[in-house]
Amino acid sequence: MADIDITQAEADSLILMEKCRVDSEEWFFPPPGERLSIPLVSTDKREHFVIDVSRVEIKLTKATYQNRARQVIILMRLDIDGSPHRNPDGDDVPCPHLHVYREGYGDKWAFPAPLDRFTNTQDLFQTFEEFMLHCNVTDSPNIQKGLFS
Repeated sequence: MADIDITQAEADSLILMEKCRVDSEEWFFPPPGERLSIPLVSTDKREHFVIDVSRVEIKLTKATYQNRARQVIILMRLDIDGSPHRNPDGDDVPCPHLHVYREGYGDKWAFPAPLDRFTNTQDLFQTFEEFMLHCNVTDSPNIQKGLFS
């Protein structure tokens, strides 16, 4: 993704903004090795968002979920069962960890995923639903759990 800088106030506003599905299309949670990008919109239809799911084929428990604004600005990203992340200050953060947009750094900072928000990261589908709630998706897209979810 491209690095597009917005102010922290603008990023915070986008993060807190209610997001809803664009239509009633049925989506399928991706199996290992596949990706899914679902369009979302603010309730006033002025801002457009995307929620992404990326799964790797080799490690079935590894997944990345992210919420983007304006196609390229990563507001939040949750990494599950991957490598530790090194923050710009040199501190390592183990998985699962949550990246949140920070002005001047984009999504380069992470902290441990809050256990009160992400209650069972072994269940990738449940964690995705919790991620959508954390991103303030108030009218969730119609996502069906797949065989390997």
